[in-house]
Amino acid sequence: MTRKTGLGKGLDALIPSGFSTESNASYIPIDKISPNPRQPRTDMAPSELNNLAESIQLHGILQPLIVSYDPVNDQYTLIAGERRWRAAQLVGLQTVPVIVRNASDQERLELALIENIQRANLSPLETAEAYAHLVEEFGLSHEEIAQRVGKSREAITNTLGLLKLAPSVRRALSEGQISEGHARALKGLSSPQAQESALETILKHELNVRQTEELIRRMKGERPVSAPRPPAPPELRALEQRLETALGTRVTLKHGKNGGAITIRYYSQEELDALLQHLLKE
Repeated sequence: MTRKTGLGKGLDALIPSGFSTESNASYIPIDKISPNPRQPRTDMAPSELNNLAESIQLHGILQPLIVSYDPVNDQYTLIAGERRWRAAQLVGLQTVPVIVRNASDQERLELALIENIQRANLSPLETAEAYAHLVEEFGLSHEEIAQRVGKSREAITNTLGLLKLAPSVRRALSEGQISEGHARALKGLSSPQAQESALETILKHELNVRQTEELIRRMKGERPVSAPRPPAPPELRALEQRLETALGTRVTLKHGKNGGAITIRYYSQEELDALLQHLLKE
């Protein structure tokens, strides 16, 4: 299949800069639009939709929906803009502005994923499920996904790893009982039973991420870490954050007069393999 270019640029690839809804969009009946079957976002908070509906009622839809057209069924399918479509239904709009684009099933998933990342963050598990569809159904590599969504390959690998967590851990993450940092630390335990046991301790004692990492080390029989280091200078922490963004995992810098050390953490063999390929340029 010949692929379109520019998906990695996100919505700018679909809507040119300086776009005017009034002069460029077509208006179609809202009931002729079906939701994107590849929409990765499964949880749309009612409060978010209500706030958006109030804005649409006051100002209209400023950014058109992106749709594809099926001439056989005379029906449109959303590519991007499901929140605006749902909010417009709440307001009672009869027609909505759209841009019609041709898109394959894979491109619908990619573009819906990009839109949610750019405009309304998906939960970690929703993002992981979307990545998994791109891998399993369309054969994309972690590197290809990274190029499309503007993230590092390591970040893609780390996020996909969340799907291998024990069901109770995934549920706790989905419900907001633990953070993605907690979940990544729990990936260091190989068995579901160990992960569930650690989860109980985390919830019971309200452990933060660093405390959770220490718990995981103790459960794995590793030597305890030394006392927490004093807060890093702002410029050192900024450098750590740049490295963490590039590598998709936690990085610690220790800097002294005669040099220092960089500690890069990983929580599975897959993460180690991805880091090695990135660092060694293999």
